[in-house]
Amino acid sequence: MIESNKKQIKMASLSENQKTLLLIVVAFIFSFAVRMIWVVQFSDQESFKYNNEFMINTNDGYFWAEGARDILAGSHEPNDLSPVDYAASQLTAFLSQILPISFETLIFYMPAFLGSLIVIPIILIARSFHTLEIGFIASLIGSIAVSYYNRTMVGYYDTDMLTIVFPAFLLWSLIWAVRMKEPKYLLFVGFEIITYRWWYEQSYALDLAFFAVVALYTLYQFVKKEEIRYELKLLATILLAMVYLSMEMRFALVIGIYFVARMELPLKYLYALLGGAFMTFLITGGINPVMALVKGYIFRETTSTIGEGLRLQFFNVAQTVREAGEIPFETFAERISGHIVSFVVAVAGYVWFAWNHRAMWLALPMVGLGFMAYGIPGVIDGGGLRFTVYAVPAMALGLGYVIVEVAKMISDTQLKRQELGFYLIVTLLTALALYPNIVHIQEYKVPTVFDRQEVETLEKFHKIATREDYVVTWWDYGYPIRYYSDVKVLVDGGKHTGDVNFAPSFVLTSPQQTAANMARLEVEYTEKRFKLAESNGSQKMASSNTEQMTLDYGFKDANHFLSSLETPIALPVKTRDIYLYLPYRMMDIFPTVALFSNLDLHTGKEKKNMFFFKGGIYGNNNGVLDLGRGITFDAHTNEISFGQGQTSPIKYFIMTKVENGKTIIAEKQLLNRNATLSLIFMESYGAMLVVNDDMLKSSYIQLFVLESYDPKLYEPVILDSMTKIYKLKI
Repeated sequence: MIESNKKQIKMASLSENQKTLLLIVVAFIFSFAVRMIWVVQFSDQESFKYNNEFMINTNDGYFWAEGARDILAGSHEPNDLSPVDYAASQLTAFLSQILPISFETLIFYMPAFLGSLIVIPIILIARSFHTLEIGFIASLIGSIAVSYYNRTMVGYYDTDMLTIVFPAFLLWSLIWAVRMKEPKYLLFVGFEIITYRWWYEQSYALDLAFFAVVALYTLYQFVKKEEIRYELKLLATILLAMVYLSMEMRFALVIGIYFVARMELPLKYLYALLGGAFMTFLITGGINPVMALVKGYIFRETTSTIGEGLRLQFFNVAQTVREAGEIPFETFAERISGHIVSFVVAVAGYVWFAWNHRAMWLALPMVGLGFMAYGIPGVIDGGGLRFTVYAVPAMALGLGYVIVEVAKMISDTQLKRQELGFYLIVTLLTALALYPNIVHIQEYKVPTVFDRQEVETLEKFHKIATREDYVVTWWDYGYPIRYYSDVKVLVDGGKHTGDVNFAPSFVLTSPQQTAANMARLEVEYTEKRFKLAESNGSQKMASSNTEQMTLDYGFKDANHFLSSLETPIALPVKTRDIYLYLPYRMMDIFPTVALFSNLDLHTGKEKKNMFFFKGGIYGNNNGVLDLGRGITFDAHTNEISFGQGQTSPIKYFIMTKVENGKTIIAEKQLLNRNATLSLIFMESYGAMLVVNDDMLKSSYIQLFVLESYDPKLYEPVILDSMTKIYKLKI
């Protein structure tokens, strides 16, 4: 009892700064420790490790890793798109030079460490209102909330590891600025906007939203005839920190505003200052970046028209990106607060918090952007999963506010030992709020991008190809291939608009001659485009390579040009080698791959019926095989059934095996010459493929599944069970 009293006295004797620091440290340790669950779960999973180091689990991470690698090496190839000038790569390279850990360890644990920094601004925001206990609870909840955890877990090496930390600090600075009205907070706000943009280019939209909220607050004060001198300076600071000028120039402008803020200038000069800042904002780019983001994520179209010439229509990639797709309300709520009940309480708590502490309304831009994930049903489409994370800090604070206020009410009115009761209730309610998030973390067993065997293949390929060679594959694999094999790719995680995705899709889903012609054309035209851009000459290319090829070969109809590729044609001079990278994992997304080239480029309508289904043998009922998803194969009648009485005969039955690393066709039977569907049993994989004639002829099926290649066009370079790489011979 005496020892307990001593601890309470010691805790009570801590200054507010000491309490704040202690709570930050505890919350940070908690956040980081929870992220180690993944490490414990997969500590014995050797396929997730390369050279005894865990590999990362996000494709985009390899982009930043490539940039850091090239910064450390001191060089990279022209036009390889290495992000050596980007913040994530620069920070990684810097940390790699000063920390005594391997590069792989650094990029694997960086997200967990930097992402856990979110506890600092959350606690500091609550401290602004003298509610440290609310900040501590919110930091525990917010740091491991479903969407925030998913994008800052170990291995999720991406800009997301600081993308919410920066605006949370900005919110904290804005709260202090409008409450204290001191010039130094203008520096804080300006510098945070500048560093946020340095880290994340897309911060522009959120910064503009913060400006709008402060502008509305200033207008409110103006209408009430209150003093607005400081707010005018704050608005000018935000605008000048946002303008599209160099970082050095923006720092200089913000510092200039700081010195202006220390002067007692007439109101008319402050209006002129704000007007000048606004004109500079418009002249340097204004709202153009925001409109581009809104068009891409909110008002999505199935196809997009490229250029003013032939006006070709390509498939819109946003239609296939899961994180940009519409989501159910329950998923939306769970991503933000762990459970739909927690979410409802958090929303109510945020409104309650902001009603009693008006400066919390400044969090509306983050709340609004987070809620745009769901959109406004019937009015605006939801932006998708990627946006939910922005609402996490404010909703966590709202949930923390309710927990503390409810605990106070109960302990003050129902319990005799009020202080002990208060802490017991807070602990219980916080545990209930944390529970669904921790359950999610335990169940969220995300694999690494590639397994060890695939990486070993890429390392082997690195010794074969040169840095100027190109690999044709789907964009999902672009960044890892660039990182491990140090080659160029046509598409990757940042370069996959419909027009650039068209050629790789066309290559993978077309017959071998057609695919080979397009691969050579697309690579050479891509390099030609780079050279013309560097020359700054008067010669320009059409908006897409496909349109330029069509015109160069004397066609006005792109579809007719594509048909001409079915036979050998005069190709551009070969400047480098080209390889086709065909992984087994592509089968899971092959129907999506086909969407990007299976369309009439002038109408945007589907061109062919490309049927591809991958299943297995999930049951055998007297010769009727269950292939999955309600599809069955009757071995007696050689018919595929799709349910509801829909059946189709099989044209070919093909069985393949992998022996000594090579695929052999163990059996091939022509069952019905007039049928259009074929069944391929990949025995070594336990996979059953149902494909129509067009898919059966595709280069991916022929080269990967059957290893049936035209020796005049392709040369096998690496053939293993998970990956096959062919070199183009034309």
